[in-house]
Amino acid sequence: MRIKFIFTLLVLLLLALGGVLLCWADKLPWPHLAVAGVLIVSLLFLLYLLHARIISPITSIANGMELLREQDFSSRLRNVGQVEADHIAFTFNRMMDQLKNERLRLREQNHFLDLLIQASPMGVVILTLDGELDEMNPAALKMMELSELPERPIRRLKELGSPLATELDAIPLNETVVVRLNDANIYKCSHSYFIDHGFPHPFFLIERMTDEVMRAEKRAYEKVIRMIAHEVNNSTAGITSTLDTVGQTLADEAGMEDICEMMRVCIERCFSMSKFITRFADVVKIPEPTLQPASLNEIATFCKRFMEGMCNERGITLRLECDPEMETVSLDASLFEQVLVNIIKNSAESITERGEITVRTIAPATIEVVDNGPGISKEVEAKLFTPFFSTKPNGQGIGLIFIREVLNRHGCSFSLKTEQDGLTRFKVIFPV
Repeated sequence: MRIKFIFTLLVLLLLALGGVLLCWADKLPWPHLAVAGVLIVSLLFLLYLLHARIISPITSIANGMELLREQDFSSRLRNVGQVEADHIAFTFNRMMDQLKNERLRLREQNHFLDLLIQASPMGVVILTLDGELDEMNPAALKMMELSELPERPIRRLKELGSPLATELDAIPLNETVVVRLNDANIYKCSHSYFIDHGFPHPFFLIERMTDEVMRAEKRAYEKVIRMIAHEVNNSTAGITSTLDTVGQTLADEAGMEDICEMMRVCIERCFSMSKFITRFADVVKIPEPTLQPASLNEIATFCKRFMEGMCNERGITLRLECDPEMETVSLDASLFEQVLVNIIKNSAESITERGEITVRTIAPATIEVVDNGPGISKEVEAKLFTPFFSTKPNGQGIGLIFIREVLNRHGCSFSLKTEQDGLTRFKVIFPV
């Protein structure tokens, strides 16, 4: 720009000089006037050559630099009729074509990656440099039980109020942790980062492993249960048959009453053992539900009446709160009644002193059992729906497994946890 200004100033000075010579043409000698005219014309010609050879190429290059600064890759430099400058223009235009193609390629790639992230079954949570929420794909929103990314001031994971978000917030950078939640869901969570413009951006990858882990657990405990049931039932059948035969033989002998009584006790113990192992086998043989329209209010009323006797014996008040707006849901009534009875029974057994249990239905398709028992610790929450785990002294660890299997086959979402108000809630939500 400075060269162009100087060039324009020189042209104006020569034109002004030419004007002065014209004004003084009648006062100057003709030879002097001719020499001055030739000199001015020569200088103008030299300035034209200077403009064509230097100023124009430099201006063209400056325009190209401006296009680069503005990232305008669609414009091109024109030829100026000077070999070196035209070569520079050709090289510049080819570079601009490459930059434009690269930009288009990056845009297409970014668009493809964005579509891939949005469609991925894995949850993706991207944070800012300050650790605030920047982006979450639909899978992550679903896992967090959110409809959309919350607006400010809620911008950090621990502020979302989601159990999974709380677990993510506690994972150190560059570590992978398997998280079990109180709704029987299992997630593999990785905390890592990527470099963008020289700065590390943290992110989380969340993979839902519930189905895979449950299938593996089911295969394992089915095999163990079948093997144990086979061995125990075969052994107890032979033992009880032998004891019964011996008992009948000794029944007629005098003085054998104590021995016969011991054999009778052994036979009863064998039957108890067989019944005990059969309960495990029943978990393996849960039938597929026959879904039919049913009223959750009616089922809740029936189960409440059925369990009132047990609760009264323990001094527990059993309440029922039915929402009149409840919709009809598709379920297997007999299976779900067993589930609800088991949930109420677990609540009653967890209350060591007089307490309250409330069975509540909530429109459109939710039922929950609430008790004021001692509550469930965070350590126990993660193990609740694992096979053979029980907090009861004589528990077998199959009750919650049965509940989990039936609810999963109904397509329900559920959770069991102690809330901040001190009440323990088992909530079941049916698909609508």
